[in-house]
Amino acid sequence: MNPFSSTSVIVFSAFLSFQAVGAFFINRRTEYQPNLAPLASLPSTIAAWRMVGDYPIEKEVQDVLKATDTLSRVYVDGKTPHPVSLFIAYFKSQRSGVAPHSPKNCLPGNGWVSEHHEIIRLPVPGVEGGLEMNQYVVQKGDTKSVVAYWYQSHGRVIASEYKAKVYVVIDAIVENRTDTSLVKVSTPVIDNDVAAAVDVTNRYITDSFATITASLPN
Repeated sequence: MNPFSSTSVIVFSAFLSFQAVGAFFINRRTEYQPNLAPLASLPSTIAAWRMVGDYPIEKEVQDVLKATDTLSRVYVDGKTPHPVSLFIAYFKSQRSGVAPHSPKNCLPGNGWVSEHHEIIRLPVPGVEGGLEMNQYVVQKGDTKSVVAYWYQSHGRVIASEYKAKVYVVIDAIVENRTDTSLVKVSTPVIDNDVAAAVDVTNRYITDSFATITASLPN
């Protein structure tokens, strides 16, 4: 018997049992759902970054996404030719099976091929231990981009989809809430200089994280 397969079965079974216990407690209470100002109220200027595009999510996409609120913008800072795209999807509840669509699955579904992926901790002021996020380098045809994303729930920031699901159950039991946000930042690679696109992405996140956090429920 393959010990890794056996371990995987045990972990998966424990996770399912944990979810079942959580569901029992979750369904017995009326959920607390915090009020949220429209994400559109996020400032159009953040530090040196200036919004140059605001793109409402199309109804067909929203019908699939089922997010409570979304934001899709492009920012530039004048120091670099790289535009930075910011996408936020906020979900006030995940009890009915509605949850963020992981970019890990959506990117390949839209034709992007991953060249590199790692989970990093980006040093960000005010975030002890750094901001944990996924960082991808993806390519579609001749176009290449750096994509970073994370899940953010009332003060907690994590990269792992599995951890996010575990915390949904914990938060539902302890805090009687399941709201969460997906935050994604992407930057095109210009002249095949991936390092420059990574630097711009990380700099934008460092500059904007406090502002983004202030727009989401604590």
